[in-house]
Amino acid sequence: MTEPQSALLLRRQLAELNKNPVEGFSAGLIDDNDLYRWEVLIIGPPDTLYEGGVFKAHLTFPKDYPLRPPKMRFITEIWHPNVDKNGDVCISILHEPGEDKYGYEKPEERWLPIHTVETIMISVISMLTDPNGDSPANVDAAKEWREDRHGEFKRKVARCVRKSQETAFE
Repeated sequence: MTEPQSALLLRRQLAELNKNPVEGFSAGLIDDNDLYRWEVLIIGPPDTLYEGGVFKAHLTFPKDYPLRPPKMRFITEIWHPNVDKNGDVCISILHEPGEDKYGYEKPEERWLPIHTVETIMISVISMLTDPNGDSPANVDAAKEWREDRHGEFKRKVARCVRKSQETAFE
């Protein structure tokens, strides 16, 4: 039986990331027998509130990848306007391709088949550096980001960073 295109593509992307790691994250399979479920470790970007954190997340790819985007969920607790309370990441490039029914995003900002795990992770690291408070997945975090960035928001993020360091290698 031949492997589906999506599996070949994922295998190639994983090999490339292992051969040429990208600063800020590492990626691997959750289970060696399942190319569609990845675990990523994201290092909190320098000069951000997330600096020093080690955040674990899972990427789940659909069988028709790269025509459709993977889902991404933080396993490590993280306080961020664009991550909902379940840990699901809400950024444009992970949204289904095509028109946005709410008219908020342009089609080219949404998922395109040219995206790779690397481009997704660079977008997520960018999201940590510069949250989008206008399109929150976590309304409470977005409100604190806007109104009390250096107080309550910063305290909650610092707690998540500390917790991530304690649980990073469990």
